[in-house]
Amino acid sequence: MSQARTAAADAPPPRPLILVVDDAEDIRALLGALLKKSYDVRLAASGRLALHLAAQTPQPHLILLDVEMPDDDGYAVCKALKENPVTRSIPVIFISGRAEQQDGARGFDLGGVDYVEKPIKPPIVLARVRTHLAAYENLRQLEARVSERTMELHGIRQELIRRLSRAMEVRDGNLTHRVIRVAQYVKLIAQAAGARPEVCELLMHAAPLYDIGKLGVPEVVLHKTAKLNQREWDEVRKHPEIGARIIGEHSDPLLKLARTMALAHHERWDGAGYPSRLAGEIIPLPGRLMAIADAFEAMTTTQRYRPPMTIEQAAADIASEAGTHFDPKLVEAFEKALPKMILVLKAVRDELEGIHDLDFMAMEKTIPPAPRAAGAPQQKLAQAVDPAGTSKNPPARSTSGASPRRPTSKK
Repeated sequence: MSQARTAAADAPPPRPLILVVDDAEDIRALLGALLKKSYDVRLAASGRLALHLAAQTPQPHLILLDVEMPDDDGYAVCKALKENPVTRSIPVIFISGRAEQQDGARGFDLGGVDYVEKPIKPPIVLARVRTHLAAYENLRQLEARVSERTMELHGIRQELIRRLSRAMEVRDGNLTHRVIRVAQYVKLIAQAAGARPEVCELLMHAAPLYDIGKLGVPEVVLHKTAKLNQREWDEVRKHPEIGARIIGEHSDPLLKLARTMALAHHERWDGAGYPSRLAGEIIPLPGRLMAIADAFEAMTTTQRYRPPMTIEQAAADIASEAGTHFDPKLVEAFEKALPKMILVLKAVRDELEGIHDLDFMAMEKTIPPAPRAAGAPQQKLAQAVDPAGTSKNPPARSTSGASPRRPTSKK
């Protein structure tokens, strides 16, 4: 094994690959013989074949392209290369017998990096090839470094969002994994509603900041176990707008989405929510998704003022409020996502540490989608939750460290 690794390490690096495109056989032979001493070479006699070879793996590092060809001329081929995302970045050097300035200018306008006139002068061709290969390699290395740094910054941003949401949890009176569960619930409901995978991921990453406005609510209100009076409710109802101000307005898609969730997650489908009394599809979709996810979390976990509902009770309550509190179509998506949401609820318990390391993707694969049963909404949801009627909630948290949130569906 070690000998094989040593041999691989000692092997010379792969040579750059150059695609030569010319309808004249003698020119192809000349350029092929000139270049093959230092490079791997592919030859193409037509623009159509050139486009095919340029998209194949391994892709060429550079293309030498004749301008005058019988089918598609070099300009048309270059235009097609630059319009294709797969071949767009490959540098193109035009080779032409045309010596007019406008011919060279046209080639540069189409994305060519150089223009070499015929008759071919081998030292000039080799020098141009070396120069543009070096520039191409430098660009690739720069793009790789930028991509790596972008991923690092993305990870740092995600960690800052998680830490800020944890700070909110501490001030809320306890240290739980509520935002982790809610983020997963939002993702699962969005998936069941047919959202694209990248949208589901973005929703999940933005979700932890949805309740950040609680930082602006007096602690005495947050920690109160008795029924809130009207003045206290007025304070609580300020938190969506406070959260939106904390997050601020950004062009960044993640923070823009987080702000929308914070501002709209207490709006109701029937227009009786807050802070703006929006109704129906005027409520931004992220807010409608979060309304269901937040309600399910509040119902199925211990609160200061009550123990958790059973999963069946919570699911039935959400179903009963389709068209009043919640978007009816998203309630259907919630029903589809419920088996996987139960998996999250049972796995992400507040006594666990290191919850960020749990492999949700692996756990999701262990639960097949639940078939929709006939009958009333409560019967359908109960069967999806536990066909045998034996499901149990995870152990309740101590009320001394529980979230002070009131039943979301009744606000």
